[in-house]
Amino acid sequence: MRRTIVSLALMFVACAPRVVLTVQSPATFADEPGGYEEAEVVRVVDGDTIVVIVSGRSEGPGAGKAAIDREARVRLIGIDTPESVKPGTPVECFGREASAAAKALLEGRDVRLVKDVEETDTYDRLLRYVYIGDEMANARLVANGYATAYTYPPNIRWSELFVQLQREAREGDRGLWSAETCSGNP
Repeated sequence: MRRTIVSLALMFVACAPRVVLTVQSPATFADEPGGYEEAEVVRVVDGDTIVVIVSGRSEGPGAGKAAIDREARVRLIGIDTPESVKPGTPVECFGREASAAAKALLEGRDVRLVKDVEETDTYDRLLRYVYIGDEMANARLVANGYATAYTYPPNIRWSELFVQLQREAREGDRGLWSAETCSGNP
């Protein structure tokens, strides 16, 4: 029985996507113009969408300083990853790996959410740049080849950087751009 459990555990580990996030993002929180929300990532939906608990404070009359927390879906601005959970569609090449990378990078972490121009998208998800400490997660996913640059005006503050990071990931054969992955054509 014990041998079967160990064998199953090893099979699961062997089937889990390998995640390599060694290239750090040059975008830092200090580069942002100001204003953010603090949150905890409670779940990664896929490579470019997460669920967070946003921390807020109520300081109105009679409220004291009570904490007000709300759950929200967040779409990482400026990037796109292969689909892995879209209803009615097959899992795209490298979708599981992109989701695993986002999970390894973000799940259970305290983050800062920074808005660009628009508050939400058509699916009512918050549109945000997501920071872990001082580093932007959106850019790190592109730099390591788990996401592509996705310019969608008017939220374009970091679009030039994302395009540059995508070019570097492609030239470095990282992630989606590797010849062993999706034939290097995401």
